[in-house]
This record gives sequence, structure tokens and C-alpha cells, in this order.
Amino acid sequence: MGAQTQEILAAIDGLLAKAGTDKSKLLQATIWLQDIRTVDEMNKIWDAWVPEGCAPARACIEARLQSPAKMVEIRVTAAR
Repeated sequence: MGAQTQEILAAIDGLLAKAGTDKSKLLQATIWLQDIRTVDEMNKIWDAWVPEGCAPARACIEARLQSPAKMVEIRVTAAR
């Protein structure tokens, strides 16, 4: 969970930069977890990644993901 979350957040940083924005301008996030019992582990990484005072509106949902090896998916929307 931790490594996958960090990998996704690093990819999001790159996509935000390409779009001319950054994580301080997040408006919303949707996070899907293969197992909702892993939310605390994911939250530790998420909370360290989001700049203080910039946490977006967020939904965290348990869902069957693409494969059993995939533990987390994250979608964000940001302003410029």
C-alpha cells in the first residue's frame, strides 16, 4: 500500500507540473482502495504529501480494482 501510494502521488506531481499547477491547488480527490482496512497506511502517506492547509475535498472508497495486486487508485482535480 505505501509504495503504491507513493508511486501514484509522484506520478500526480508530474502530471500537475505538466498542466502548469501543483498539489497546493488541489480541489478534490477520489481514492479507491482494494481494502478499506488499509486506509490508515494510505492516509500517512497522503497526509505527508498534501501541503499543510491545502487538503482538498476527498472521498475514500473501497472498490474491486483492476487486479488483486493493485491496492490503490487516486484521481485528483486541481486549479491552475
